[in-house]
Amino acid sequence: MPWNCMRRASIFAAGALVTAILSCAGAGAGASAATQPAAAAQRANPFLTPSALPFQAPPFNLIRDSDYQPAIEEGMRRQRAQIERIAANPAPPTFGNTIVAMERSGRLLERVMAVFNAVSQANTDDTLQKVQADEAPRLAAHQDTIYLDPRLFARVKAVYAARAALAGKPEARQLVRVYYRQFVHAGAQLAPADKKKLRAINERLSTLETTFQRRLLAATKAGALVTGRKSDLDGLTPGAIAAAAQAAKTRGLEGKWVIPLQNTTQQPDLASLRNRNVRHELFELSWNRTERGDANDTRETIETIAHLRAEKARLLGFPDYAAYALDDQMAKTPQAVERFLGELVPPTVRQARAEAKTLQDLVHREGKDFTLQPWDWEYYAQRERLAKYDLDEKEIRPYFELDTVLERGVFYAAHELYGITFKERRDLPVYQPDVRVFEVFDQGGAPLGLVYFDYFKRDNKAGGAWMDNFVVQSKLLGTLPVIYNVANFTKPAPGQPALLTFDDVTTMFHEFGHALHGLFADQVYPTLSGTNVARDFVEFPSQFNEHWALYPQVLAHYAVDYRTGKPMPAALIARIKRAAQFNQGYAVGETLAAAELDMQWHVLPASAPRQNADAFETAALESVHMDLEQVPPRYRSSYFLHIWANGYQAGYYSYLWTQMLCDDIFDWFLRHGGLTRANGQRFRDLILSRGHTEGYREMFRAFYGKDPEIGPMLRYRGLAPAGPAAQ
Repeated sequence: MPWNCMRRASIFAAGALVTAILSCAGAGAGASAATQPAAAAQRANPFLTPSALPFQAPPFNLIRDSDYQPAIEEGMRRQRAQIERIAANPAPPTFGNTIVAMERSGRLLERVMAVFNAVSQANTDDTLQKVQADEAPRLAAHQDTIYLDPRLFARVKAVYAARAALAGKPEARQLVRVYYRQFVHAGAQLAPADKKKLRAINERLSTLETTFQRRLLAATKAGALVTGRKSDLDGLTPGAIAAAAQAAKTRGLEGKWVIPLQNTTQQPDLASLRNRNVRHELFELSWNRTERGDANDTRETIETIAHLRAEKARLLGFPDYAAYALDDQMAKTPQAVERFLGELVPPTVRQARAEAKTLQDLVHREGKDFTLQPWDWEYYAQRERLAKYDLDEKEIRPYFELDTVLERGVFYAAHELYGITFKERRDLPVYQPDVRVFEVFDQGGAPLGLVYFDYFKRDNKAGGAWMDNFVVQSKLLGTLPVIYNVANFTKPAPGQPALLTFDDVTTMFHEFGHALHGLFADQVYPTLSGTNVARDFVEFPSQFNEHWALYPQVLAHYAVDYRTGKPMPAALIARIKRAAQFNQGYAVGETLAAAELDMQWHVLPASAPRQNADAFETAALESVHMDLEQVPPRYRSSYFLHIWANGYQAGYYSYLWTQMLCDDIFDWFLRHGGLTRANGQRFRDLILSRGHTEGYREMFRAFYGKDPEIGPMLRYRGLAPAGPAAQ
């Protein structure tokens, strides 16, 4: 199962107070600054005014690398002036002249940062990496200037104290609560001396997080497996071998083959490579990518980040960073998270050990005498899958051609559930030629927004998959959503089709679940709009959408052989379904190990000594009984992008938590007719369209009728006996 992230710009005050995800890889659209003519200095910066394109879509045909930094600086300058007027307003503070005024502020900064966030993750270059490094501490300081202004907080506090007057306006009242909490959480109540300390910590953290991301990107590129022997690739498909040759050619390595690293510990090709030494080499390149003692080693950086975060939490009155980070999440406390994860550990470990024994037995049956290792797991799991279910990825891939999966699978399921339709927009500029754009229409034909799709891996693209907004929906601002989905699928050689694994297919459904959450946003205020929700709620709609990839009606619609147009045979579909719970001890186990690792890093108190990353990781996994030799964490500490740079610190558990939520809801769907417009509309009305206008538990209860329960999740993953509603 894929585990992907939804990346969002961080929100400084609320809504419009936006900055970069300071962890972005640094990237650019258009020509680099070094190649631009001198006359470029005279041209108008395209960010200074709203885009004239439909939906205010970014004018990528006009944007140059040299536009970002001056627009960011000007955006901060304008917002500081706007905030100063709000803070110095002699009129008594009201919802309109304080909260709404802040919602309207920072439009230029939001505009440029939304685009910068996108291209700096998906299409990096040296010029914008430098912009990122330069601006990260300035943006952090800009955030603190807003949050730590005592005049501004006094006005927010006064409006919060009078919030009862907004009783007839629930969204406005919720907005006031969110603003007040954000200011307090950011240190607005600290004494001046402590505010000074907090500013220094925030600026230092922003620089370190940027450094981590830059080193990780470089290490991941440098860690690719490079071979001059085609025989090393024995077991890969002709298409995969051609892609490896193309990857080498792109790097100027004629006559060689390159297997780039994915962001996770395990690498997809480990399931196919027959040469055990090559598998071992590929695994070690992945496992040690950022631990080579070179310029890309991240261990010292993450040790410092963890210590600074603990110090920040102490300064703000929390026992540890996890308590600070979880204060506004659905789970609320580290103790609640640990109870939840603790419920998963015994059945997951039990299943993983049973799977390991099965694979070890297979090794012995084949006459081998080695002990199964992590680099063997996927290879022998694939062989066991083939033996047990007669299921081979090579047999499946021809039925999962990317464009067909998108248009006849992802779009079809959305149409059947929600009545929406799609039309490709080839007239809109994009930041990279592989990107496709679609306009989305509601069931009555009204426009909903735009979605950009950027699916292929590039060396200058951050790993993983994610969703974000170029433009956020807001009735106050008169904007409709402009959204993008990004992934890292292997790009085929020229003239070849893009054939996917089923995990890739599930990734497409996952990220489009995020897109639906953004498209169906129906809020007045941008702070509360769409996916601007807690980390342990935002992955719920996306993981719920994954379920439709295997739903019979949907699968039959998109799973067709690209060569013949014939549908996937019923017998093959049946085998895929039977195999759906295969290897789940490993799949859940690697994610659970990563989630526990994240929590252990972030429950360290400020009084704890600076940690040694390697020793800490070993001890942390032992302490929670997830030290399974053959099931390494999905991300090692030193390349755990989510928690050191992407905003998931003390939050990686959210993928498992929201899996519980989505499995509960899918169980409800199956008990109420499955894929129907009525069910889809109910989910849209009660979940997808609500943004952060209500409490998360209240939204969930409104749909499900009770609090979440772990039973359906364990059943769907094969970690408990199947119940009557299981598919």
